[in-house]
Amino acid sequence: MLMRTDPFRELDRLAQQLMGPGTWSKPSAMPMDAYREGDEYVVALDIPGVTADAIDIDVERNMLTVRAERRPTAKADDVQMELSERPLGVFSRQLVLADTLDTEHIEADYDAGVLTLRIPIAERAKPRKISIGVGAGRKEISG
Repeated sequence: MLMRTDPFRELDRLAQQLMGPGTWSKPSAMPMDAYREGDEYVVALDIPGVTADAIDIDVERNMLTVRAERRPTAKADDVQMELSERPLGVFSRQLVLADTLDTEHIEADYDAGVLTLRIPIAERAKPRKISIGVGAGRKEISG
């Protein structure tokens, strides 16, 4: 099995912990997978612990923006935090979509901490056959 290693991944994780949670003006990134499945592109974003009403999806021209906010859970006054490793704050991801995608019909589904976007390929971008006319339209010019 091939494994892709990223020597800077751990450094990025440490930097993110030191810099603190993301804010609306400086959000943290969220992990993503993107692939083509038939006549649509699928984008899966990991945002566990976020409620569906804390997710904002916008499309402007060909720019898709996903923002989510993981808020702290309400705790009683007598609770003393012993360990806190789960990041809180704002997470964001922007994608530039190709002109061949139909941004009018994007579907979004959120289940088990994964936001799945399905972006159909536009009809004008799908392969099609061009018929060829044979001899019916010829005219001879005399002069």
